[in-house]
Amino acid sequence: MSEAGVSDPTHVAHRDNHTHRDVNGGWLRPAVFGAMDGLVSNLGLMTGVAGSAASPQTIVISGLAGLAAGAFSMAAGEYTSVASQRELVLAELEIERRELRRSPGEEIKELAALYEARGVDADLALQVAEQLHRDPEQALEIHAREELGIDPADLPSPTVAAVSSFLSFSLGAVLPVLPYLFGTTALWPAVVLALIGLFVCGAVVARVTARPWWYSGLRQLGLGAAAAGVTYGLGTLFGVAVG
Repeated sequence: MSEAGVSDPTHVAHRDNHTHRDVNGGWLRPAVFGAMDGLVSNLGLMTGVAGSAASPQTIVISGLAGLAAGAFSMAAGEYTSVASQRELVLAELEIERRELRRSPGEEIKELAALYEARGVDADLALQVAEQLHRDPEQALEIHAREELGIDPADLPSPTVAAVSSFLSFSLGAVLPVLPYLFGTTALWPAVVLALIGLFVCGAVVARVTARPWWYSGLRQLGLGAAAAGVTYGLGTLFGVAVG
């Protein structure tokens, strides 16, 4: 506040404009990258099969099989990965909980030392640590944050991770299949639709990066086009060799 009791315009502007994007990406990053994974992998699979001069029926069956296999694989992998991580975190939290019960004085000193290392005066750091330790659950949360870098109240859910991965991968993987499901017999509509989807996904990813939306979109489109081109070439090569 200024001497006249009016807020400092500079301070107000800083308060109103000083916001940050979610640098961890939140739900957006894994969802978009799951969709891009489905797009690139299924587009590559279908163009590879098409390159071997397979029939439209074979291409669409390959696309649907790739969608199902990839989605279930992603879901199973995410569930196992997140469940293992969660179990490890819970085990570490239990170790910390036992230490808090067994040696509360040492844990207080340990927390005070952490604050002191960050520039807090020794006496004040000890007072803060002692106050935080009055509530055992709060003490556990603080130690988990400071020592392990985790929030016990915000542990990831294996089920949510698995379902999210399944749905996002399926959404991406179904795009190159859609034209065939609607009756097309040519490959190019599937490629065009998939590349548009990749551009959109890349542009959405720009929300959690410092890149312009068009740059991220074109980058992802280019990577997807390159993957499709390589797999189409390999499919043609192997098709000729087998034939």
